[in-house]
Amino acid sequence: VQLQAFGGGLVQPGGSLRLSCAAYGTTFSEFRRKTMGWYRQAPGNQRELVASIGDDGSTYYVDSVKGRITISRDNDKKTVYLQMNSLGPDDTAVYYCNNRALEWAWGLGTLVTVSS
Repeated sequence: VQLQAFGGGLVQPGGSLRLSCAAYGTTFSEFRRKTMGWYRQAPGNQRELVASIGDDGSTYYVDSVKGRITISRDNDKKTVYLQMNSLGPDDTAVYYCNNRALEWAWGLGTLVTVSS
């Protein structure tokens, strides 16, 4: 399975971005059963879980992003999304998706830079 993340870029503080991550090489049946997560790795830091969405649509958010970030999924497209609002410099990182069991290889991620 290949994971390709899109949608990163340079955004000013307070701005918004919508990230997408598509899974290639998996089936609809397999993908829809997976709990999917968005992760990020800031310079000098370890990769951390930002949000996850279960096969039933239940969601989890790390405290630092609650109220600002929304995770969603489209099983037909085998894609997960991350809508990010009110971005701040601490959100600067490379963002990745994977299933919560980390069964798939990491993709290249997409870089989000929050700066004025």
